[in-house]
Amino acid sequence: MKAGHKRFPPVAALAAFLLLVPAALAQVSRGKPKDAAASVKELAVPYRAGETLNYRVAWTAFANAATVQLSVPEKRDFFGWRTWHLRALAHTLNPARALFAIDDQFDSYTDATTLESRQYEMYLNEMGEKEQHVLHFVPAGKTSRAPGPSVVVLPDTRDPLGALYALRSVDWQRTPELRVPVCDGRDIYEMDAKLEAASEQVTVDAGSFSASRISIRVSRNGKEVMGVRFTVWLANNATRTPVQMQAELPFGNVRIGLTSASQ
Repeated sequence: MKAGHKRFPPVAALAAFLLLVPAALAQVSRGKPKDAAASVKELAVPYRAGETLNYRVAWTAFANAATVQLSVPEKRDFFGWRTWHLRALAHTLNPARALFAIDDQFDSYTDATTLESRQYEMYLNEMGEKEQHVLHFVPAGKTSRAPGPSVVVLPDTRDPLGALYALRSVDWQRTPELRVPVCDGRDIYEMDAKLEAASEQVTVDAGSFSASRISIRVSRNGKEVMGVRFTVWLANNATRTPVQMQAELPFGNVRIGLTSASQ
């Protein structure tokens, strides 16, 4: 991603979630022996191939500033790994689109046995400028199976989109706080995710939900990123659907609410 690239604020908030939401399940897998038998067993997750979640983005005076769609197109073989293919789409809407035309796509190939990121892709189309990034994540000491340049990461590292899905796989009633790293291909962030409320009523366009409220703080190089806070509400049901996300940013608060779900 180009340094200094200006992004429409609501989509910036989505990108911030995709870049900074913690890879919570990394903590769950740490400390366990990674023998051959364990490596072939796929982890249970609360989502499945075919799931589609649609969201509305509100920012300041724009109640319908943009739409976001999260989906699981498939589970597939990826250079010898069994992976979940995850996708996020973001589009601005009029009247905001008349000022900022944004059409972005993010794809993650997340290992089904470890939830580590194998590949992270960004296809950005913002105000007439297009960028494309394909990032192969390789744990230190390992060799990449995918062609092209690789990004060396720590074991258990998630890409931003995979991290958001990994957040759903955590039993927050038993794991009230996690501190883990997330890599966006360029920078590494330390996340502090904490359960703030085990059961809170949340009403969005898709309905009313009992949800767990997870607060997220972000630090880099040991220093908290000031003026940036994130909150995610996960439904207290079998799918742990993210029903609402909120970002407190220097340019104002952004709220992303679920409008429909096909699970």
